Amino acid sequence: MADDYRGQIGRLIRDSRQHRGWTQSQLADALGTSQSAIHRIEHGQQNLSLEMIARIGESLDKQIVSLAPQSPVHLRVSGGQQLSGSIEVRSSKNASVALLCASLLNKGKTTLRGIARIEEVNRIIEVLESIGIGTRWLGEGRDLEITPPERLDLDSMDVEAARRTRSVIMFLGPLLHREVRFKLPYAGGCNLGTRTVDPHMSALRPFGLELKATGGYYHAEVDRSVSPGRPIVLIERGDTVTENALMAAARNDGVTVIRNASSNYMVQDLCFFLTRLGVRIEGIGTTTLTVHGIPDIDVDVDYAPSEDPIEAMSLLAAAIVTGSEITVRRAPIEFLEIELALLEEMGLDYDRSGEYVAANGETRLVDLTVRPSQLRAPHDKIHPMPFPGLNIDNLPFFALIAATANGQTMIHDWVYENRAIYLTELTKLGGNVTLLDPHRVLVEGPTRWSGTEIICPPALRPAVVVLLAMMAAKGTSVLRNVYVINRGYEDLAARLSVLGARIEAFRDI
Repeated sequence: MADDYRGQIGRLIRDSRQHRGWTQSQLADALGTSQSAIHRIEHGQQNLSLEMIARIGESLDKQIVSLAPQSPVHLRVSGGQQLSGSIEVRSSKNASVALLCASLLNKGKTTLRGIARIEEVNRIIEVLESIGIGTRWLGEGRDLEITPPERLDLDSMDVEAARRTRSVIMFLGPLLHREVRFKLPYAGGCNLGTRTVDPHMSALRPFGLELKATGGYYHAEVDRSVSPGRPIVLIERGDTVTENALMAAARNDGVTVIRNASSNYMVQDLCFFLTRLGVRIEGIGTTTLTVHGIPDIDVDVDYAPSEDPIEAMSLLAAAIVTGSEITVRRAPIEFLEIELALLEEMGLDYDRSGEYVAANGETRLVDLTVRPSQLRAPHDKIHPMPFPGLNIDNLPFFALIAATANGQTMIHDWVYENRAIYLTELTKLGGNVTLLDPHRVLVEGPTRWSGTEIICPPALRPAVVVLLAMMAAKGTSVLRNVYVINRGYEDLAARLSVLGARIEAFRDI
């Protein structure tokens, strides 16, 4: 009996390690043990204490054995540490998710290189696998191979995984070419106020798609006789709306013009990927896209999404708030130029390298070295705009940066109904942040940060802002239930620790 239990636990540990993409040696290094010990554990040949099982679970960010209904991960931060060294920006979360959805267009094998290993990606992979698509991590677990079946089994969709991600809405564009009738669960994700499906419907109705929302599902019907007869004008210049329209246009037999399109980083990555599938797209990087669709796509494609500008901004903010000198390597400069221009106005001391090209052969990268700086508040309010303006997802980091600067800064988050409210959590750490209305906060600095315990905000970027402020705060802080951070960042706490931060992940016993 004991041998059987040890074998079952060993197999769970092996599967969790492989899902994370680690070798036995990597897990051994994380636990401070030997590869042979991991081999024995995975083959049920070694007794394990509950403490060791918990340590393995923390290392793999996976609950191996459930001792309670839920056991969320928390972070304990010993603040006031200066950072040093260099760190590489990893691949884009939003591009990775879009490319996973776009793989539904292809009857051939899709290989995505260096894809983000985050919870949002895991949820989409779970949904894809549940409807019959084969996935396999290659090599060291950084590359994902996707193999479609002859026929999708949409009735077997993993509804729980689908509801935990808003990205499932991007199944609409690809699926309307494969199914006449289908349903998708209502999308979840960050709590940022009401997100309407109307812009998606407006973009996809010219392709014959009609939706009815009942019983927790979007029920879709497709009229194959309908095709865009004139340019599609998006009523919202949204990233996912543009991506849905692009994926619908990719297999539309004809030429589709999309106006008021987003030209943001993940949209450009999707365009580059679609061209590898044989779809010709004119106007990449502009707000008017002309798509020459092909009704049948059956190619083996190999593609590497570019680096994430939002992660790059997160790392820059970490250096600024802790008064540190670090080098952020492989930063996609095209999508950070406005942010850097604003930081220059505020007094940031930094250098940038010459430009080089990302693995996708298109995106321009640089290395950025940030040094401790005396910042001052900008002359005007800080607000986001569609690309090439200041990125909407980078705005929360400027609330944190403004808290380190001398003077008052107004942050105007006009896109989301509630996100600005979460920025007031900085007051618990000593920040002077005044909520003016659901969209605007007034930040006054400089700040003397002090540690405390906070429940993680339910929105991704404000959650990371709180974590970075804790790194600057004197004393020990605790950030509880950080699943939302793991949705969008890969091993963020561990990677910051390599730079000198003192962050420990733990679970309640």
